[in-house]
Amino acid sequence: MRFFKNKHVNWKYIVGEIVLLFVGINLAIWFNDWNASKTVQQNKEVALVKIKGEIEANLEELVENGAINQQIPSFYAEMDSLNGDDGKLILTPTAMQNFMHRYPGYFSNVDSVAVGNGDYEYQVAAFVNLEITDLSSIAWEIAKSTGIFHEFGYDCLYDLQGLYNTQDLVKDELNKATDALRDGSMRELIRILQILKQLEAQLENQYRDMIQNIDNCK
Repeated sequence: MRFFKNKHVNWKYIVGEIVLLFVGINLAIWFNDWNASKTVQQNKEVALVKIKGEIEANLEELVENGAINQQIPSFYAEMDSLNGDDGKLILTPTAMQNFMHRYPGYFSNVDSVAVGNGDYEYQVAAFVNLEITDLSSIAWEIAKSTGIFHEFGYDCLYDLQGLYNTQDLVKDELNKATDALRDGSMRELIRILQILKQLEAQLENQYRDMIQNIDNCK
């Protein structure tokens, strides 16, 4: 009978190979995780830059158009204060010119009749131009659709969500104001603009705070 003799097993070599394999696998996993984390961080920074740019553009348009639209209630309030008890607008030409100078573009037609003592009774056809502020939310919607907004952190996410919720409220009121103007309901338009003024002030503060603190979201 023939016997086979076992060769000497180099356990040191085998253990070394196992350790190297284990280290290699873990290094590969770590590198993949690091690479994925780096990609997520880059995507998050790009998203925040886009959102910040969107907010800055919205803020500029909000302030500019809001100032124009808030002249409408002021115009009608001053018109009411200048009208007499009988509803007639009786002014000197100088006073009327000053009135028209304060509200350029609001007068589509002005007729006058002298009533004595240098005064004139004015018949005014007013033209009201409502500026529709196009408040964008594209960058925010893209961040939500890709899921990257989950990386912003709770406080940042909470503030951004609140900001865009207020923005939606402003857009809704602007739509209502447009409907009131189209229907010729000046009282309703002025009422809506008063509500809009408060919402726009709140949104402006949210915009400014987010622009200042958005880097903390990184």
